[in-house]
Formats: sequence, structure tokens, C-alpha cells
Amino acid sequence: MTSSPSLACERLIREAAGRIKSDTPRLDAELLLSHVTSWSRTRFRAWPEQEVSPEQAEAFGRLVDARVDGTPIAYLLGHQEFWSLSLRVSRATLIPRPDTECVVEAALSLPLPGPARVLDLGTGTGAIALALASERSAWSVRACDCVPEAVELARENARSLGLPVTVELSNWFEGLTPGTFDLIVSNPPYIEESDRHLCEGDVRFEPSSALVSGVDGLEDIRTILDDAPRWLAPGGWLLMEHGFDQAEAVRALFRSRGFEAVESRQDYGQRDRMTLGQWPGDSDTTQ
Repeated sequence: MTSSPSLACERLIREAAGRIKSDTPRLDAELLLSHVTSWSRTRFRAWPEQEVSPEQAEAFGRLVDARVDGTPIAYLLGHQEFWSLSLRVSRATLIPRPDTECVVEAALSLPLPGPARVLDLGTGTGAIALALASERSAWSVRACDCVPEAVELARENARSLGLPVTVELSNWFEGLTPGTFDLIVSNPPYIEESDRHLCEGDVRFEPSSALVSGVDGLEDIRTILDDAPRWLAPGGWLLMEHGFDQAEAVRALFRSRGFEAVESRQDYGQRDRMTLGQWPGDSDTTQ
């Protein structure tokens, strides 16, 4: 019996890739078909004429239509890899970006106490907090977000990964359980409200509250900088991601609030995309 060409994996993938307008159309098509069939991408290549069922083909077609319309692949799959962790994602949160892994690298490079107390502000999926907890089992890691759905998602990711991260509902510091921290880290909103890129690409589908921060994109960064000193232990660090063209302004804001050792660091594209500073005072930095 001859296979029906319309249901052969290779044909489905090839036709879908021809419709998808992204940087990786073939990869997108393979990931979507893998999601529907639970088959590996290697299997598609080894047996390109293998058929899927009509029901699977129909489900795949719906996902391809959504991807053609621009829906991010992570939302369609329901998960995204970050720091080698598989995180569940939803439309209530930003999709974790590879460049944010540079924030994790910067945090891990700091001279923190062995049992450091860490807070991830605006955690979303929990990406930064969970990545840090996966690398430093002695650290006490807390996280917060102002969106209830995001809090539940981050908690679910922590449970599924078996990582002891406490996630709270809080608008920045407002609703937090009292405490002080050796490191506060955040990837806050930092896009200007008039930025034309908000109408392009994946960000069209992501929550604007996690993207936009006032006229100059620095409103939330100012809020965090104003309040962070009350929550930092002496010698504690604040580390924030920001836009590629905001480093000079953010460094000035850090210094104006009294932070020391202020510097910006680069992302994978060699752009200044995060700034850190130390709150004055002595701290035990034995690791």
C-alpha cells in the first residue's frame, strides 16, 4: 500500500516551512510536528515518508496557521528552554530570551556569601531564579511577580524542576515578605511606550505590562533603584537587564542612588545590556 503523500512527514514539514516567515522556518515546522506526534526530529529525517494520522495532520495545520500569523513558537509549544531548563510558558509572561542567560552568568560571577540570599524581581516564568537555584544549591532564592498567572506558572516550573525557589505575588517590593538580600536581580520592562518594535515580531503577542515602562523606558528601573537599598544587605548587589542603548543612563541612575562599583556588561551580541552596582557596606564574601 502506497503512503498518502499529503500525510508524509517530509511533505508536511516542507510545505509548512514554505509558509512560515521566520529566521528558522524548517526548525519551526519540525518542532511543531514533533509537538503533535511526540516523535523526535531525528525520526522525521530518518523516515521522511512516514505518515502521520489525519488527526495529527489537522492539529499540525492549526499550529502552522498560528505560526504563519506570527504567534511565537514558544507559546505554541507551551515551553521554552532557558539555561538548559525546560520552562513552561504562557501568554501571561514574556518568553525567556537567550541573552537573559548573560544576566545569570553575571550573577554567578559576583563575590557573594556561600549561603547568599537572592531575590528575582518580576520573575515571569521564573527563568532567572530557577537558573540560579540550579547552579547554587546553598543559595536561598526568592522570586516575585505582580501577575497572579505568572506567579502560578513560576511555582509550577519550580515544582516540575524540583528547585526550592519561593515565589510571591508582589508589585516589585510592595507585597514582599520582609527580609534583606545579598543579590537582587531583575529583567524589568524597559521599552519606551512609543517604540515601533512593539508592533513587530513576537512582542506583539507578549504582555505589554512586561515590556513597556513609560516615556523613556526607565520608569520601572527608577522604581527598583529607589526602593532596592532598603532591601539590600550591606555590600549587596543589584543587577538589572535593560535596553542596548540605555546603559549610560542606567549607570547614571545607579550612581545617583549611591551605588558603588557600577558597571555595565554585554550580552551575546556584544551590546551593553545589563548594569550592576554594589550597595555600600561590608559583607561576608566567603564562598
